Amino acid sequence: MLSSIEDINLAHKYCQDDPVRPHIPCSWRIEDNRIMYAMYEDQYAEYAEPLIKTPLAILCVAFTNEVPTSEEDLMRFAEVDNPSIAVFYTVWSYHQGAGRQIINDVQNRIHKDSNGQIMRYVTLSPLTRIAERFHIRNGATKLAVHETCQNFEYPQPK
Repeated sequence: MLSSIEDINLAHKYCQDDPVRPHIPCSWRIEDNRIMYAMYEDQYAEYAEPLIKTPLAILCVAFTNEVPTSEEDLMRFAEVDNPSIAVFYTVWSYHQGAGRQIINDVQNRIHKDSNGQIMRYVTLSPLTRIAERFHIRNGATKLAVHETCQNFEYPQPK
């Protein structure tokens, strides 16, 4: 089950675990054109408030009209009206395989909720082999390599 994190206290609780971009303020992650998603085990959705359980994974997304080539671009580009690109800029999991699942689930949710307004799904990933292998194995294509990051693009959901 996916849940958006809108409460700043809950965002602070999980932001400290971000292994890629812990320096990005938690408040920025949940403001306009940005969202944090948490993925929980489905069993909790039916029986209890899901936010009291530990998530399986967290994914932070910014909505832009341009593909960022740096964190500075990400911060600047997320200040737009009518965005058309979802940028996955950090993901971490608490359980093996949950990172892949949250990317797929969030992409499908955004596609459905945006009514086709979001046309591209890209990453702002660190310059590591781990990040490269992760995204390529999950179906993304490498777009570009920059000084401090690299971009991958996921195919449009069907």
